[in-house]
Amino acid sequence: MKYFLLAASGSTHTYKMTTTEGGYVHTFGPELPAMFDGVKLAAVATILYIIVRCLNLKSPTAPPEIIYQDTLLSRYLLKTCPMLTKEYIPPLLWGKSGHIQTVLYGKMGRVKTPTPCGVRMFLPMQDGATATFDLFEAIGAHTTGDDITMVICPGIGNHSEKNYIRTFVDYSQRQGYRCAVLNHLGALPNVELTSPRMFTYGCTWEFGAMVDYIKRTFPQTLLVVVGFSLGGNIVCKFLGENQSNQDRVLCCVSVCQGYSALRAQETFLQWDQCRRLYNFMLAENMKKIILSHRDSLLAMQCSNIGDGELNRLYAATSLMQIDDSIMRKFHGYDSLREYYEKESCVHYIHKITVPLLLLNSLDDPLVHPSLLAVARTLAGLWFLSKLLLQCESVVVKGCLCNRLA
Repeated sequence: MKYFLLAASGSTHTYKMTTTEGGYVHTFGPELPAMFDGVKLAAVATILYIIVRCLNLKSPTAPPEIIYQDTLLSRYLLKTCPMLTKEYIPPLLWGKSGHIQTVLYGKMGRVKTPTPCGVRMFLPMQDGATATFDLFEAIGAHTTGDDITMVICPGIGNHSEKNYIRTFVDYSQRQGYRCAVLNHLGALPNVELTSPRMFTYGCTWEFGAMVDYIKRTFPQTLLVVVGFSLGGNIVCKFLGENQSNQDRVLCCVSVCQGYSALRAQETFLQWDQCRRLYNFMLAENMKKIILSHRDSLLAMQCSNIGDGELNRLYAATSLMQIDDSIMRKFHGYDSLREYYEKESCVHYIHKITVPLLLLNSLDDPLVHPSLLAVARTLAGLWFLSKLLLQCESVVVKGCLCNRLA
């Protein structure tokens, strides 16, 4: 027979556990709760350590580090943008973690995101595709009195209805900018494909059609070109493909792109900064978009996509696998390497002569810091201004150049 007896003394707060078996008595005295207290303290310490590491709370605040050539444009920029020289103090607790910022904005943005009112435009393409973009008129006049249109290219699989695009458009409208936002081909759930292809990493056809429409419809307007992530690659490639594409363009801003997909593909599979996890999540989203157009892609006789490609798509766990099985075939590339090599803006960006600002975050979950060497190299090769902005949790690496005289 075996039994346990737990005795407690309320006056002294001591505990004694006695076990009896076969005539032997084992007694555990006051050291037992002390052991439990130690385990609790260790657990609390571990949780606090994880919180501090995840939130990056030990990271000190600092002003941006600015490296630039002494030009009139650089002086004007520093004079009119005092935030470039002030200490950057992020919001308490969550402001120093890129992961937490992403999660919080994904949740809070759905509640607080504005809903700008625009008109959806449809543009037939030469190959039978139908490009769409949303046009938002300015709210009030621009401070300079000029007619200025922002032509915006969103990130991978995105469109004008995404939270960050709606927020950006709403703010731009209030500053007096007209906004035209490209909806990536196949990204809108309620718009069917009319040709056997979707948007790809570097295809500039739809963006070019939108820009041409804006130039024809608003002959007096000047353009500010803006691209986010994949969109940053597209807009820089578009401007560098042909000098005429830069006509009436005031400047270009590229936000958080990787410049060279060929160099990025290896880093996308690393677990550092949870990059592999983000890659998987983006791949799952791409699979949903492609499969939503499965019937359209299979039904068209000239399509390069068949059942074999779709079977490989089902098993894909990364963007590279999707690009290899599906995306590169929309434009007939023989290999993934060829697709990445020819679709990356790194081979075109040096031909841009309008003011260009490249922005990247050092803690970007997808864009590895080593990829920013492309921007640094380009900045060193360009003849005019170079602007490198660095903050603690949001680090900006950029290049800004004047128009060539």
